[in-house]
Amino acid sequence: MTFARFTFAYWCVLVAALLPIICAGIAKYGMFSTPKRAGGYDNNNPRAWLARQTDWRARANAAQANTFEALPFFFAAVIIAHLLQARQAPLDMLAFLFVLLRMGYIMMYVADMAKTRSSIWAAALFVNIAILFLGYR
Repeated sequence: MTFARFTFAYWCVLVAALLPIICAGIAKYGMFSTPKRAGGYDNNNPRAWLARQTDWRARANAAQANTFEALPFFFAAVIIAHLLQARQAPLDMLAFLFVLLRMGYIMMYVADMAKTRSSIWAAALFVNIAILFLGYR
């Protein structure tokens, strides 16, 4: 029986899938022990609670939404590159670079550094396009 290898690029897919959860944790950080009546996290109505947040909490929530939006293209690009038998080393490197850029994107979003955030977003998009075309012959 032959087993498929779980490549480094596939590990990057897993890490990328966890990034929105990290964003949600950032948005909710420190509010679990605060009573609801004092503005603490409301697990019965989390979306309404998040909608009322401002500043870095609101930006962390927006980063979560954008990170979820970026996942399908990244997942597809990595899978397509594997299916087209792209060279593994460049694929691994670009997948890792994508994850690093998205982590930087989240940090810049939370820190309210919009121009830098947008530049990182664009770089991650171009890296994702490069991943998609790695297997093109």
